[in-house]
Amino acid sequence: MSAPASPTPAPAPMVIASVTNGVGTISLNNVARRNALSAALLDAFIDALADFKAKSVRAVILRAAPGLKVWSAGHDIKELPRGHEDPLGYGDPLERALRAIRSYPGPVIAMIQGSVWGGAFDLVLSCDIIIGDETSEFAITPANLGLPYNTTGLLHCLNRLPLNLIKEMFFTATPVKADDAARWGILNHLVPSAQIEAYTQSLGEHITTKAPLAIAVVKEQLRVLSDLQPVAAQVFEHIEDMRRQVYESADYEEGINAFFEKRKPQFKGV
Repeated sequence: MSAPASPTPAPAPMVIASVTNGVGTISLNNVARRNALSAALLDAFIDALADFKAKSVRAVILRAAPGLKVWSAGHDIKELPRGHEDPLGYGDPLERALRAIRSYPGPVIAMIQGSVWGGAFDLVLSCDIIIGDETSEFAITPANLGLPYNTTGLLHCLNRLPLNLIKEMFFTATPVKADDAARWGILNHLVPSAQIEAYTQSLGEHITTKAPLAIAVVKEQLRVLSDLQPVAAQVFEHIEDMRRQVYESADYEEGINAFFEKRKPQFKGV
């Protein structure tokens, strides 16, 4: 008689959530995919954040699993819609995750070790405070794919960063290194890697000693005020029409195909 087959090991969780001294921590844990922001990972993140909210966790740290050189590779390119569909629509999992962070009633602190790419930069910018070490760097990369970034994401950048820095990041897709990230205000604090975990945890614990209702109201006030960007209907329609021309273009198809074929895209502006 043959031996019974060994049970298939359960896959590692996409995120790991824990609470220590009143501070919640969510670790992105899809190591094999460099924490690409797939729907499954983002849904797990949103669920973890909702669980913290239900438990009245007053401060949350968002981090990657320890030891990774890439904090997150950004939006999972395999899941970007093709066929003339908006790749960054309102219902996109990343957009839902950004709204979950921005509406969480306590501060969400991003702890960054390693590189942050593409849509993950928007995820980090949506956090309330950003702490990074000397290995942290940040790149926004739609120009590598021919992808038209959405207006909401651009407003997130405009509310946090100088216009000339935004333009350089979007036009070049070149990573901003840790020292420059601190100088430009992407980082609240640049902390040595040996100290960053203790520093971030201490900051979260300090916040939990303050009045939670006052903090929640101030966070919501700032969210509402920063989102208060009146745009005439015809202007918004013009922006969306320009974006549609890009995601229906041959360049967008070329950018996605080149990514999967591991070659340099040949953009022709059509």
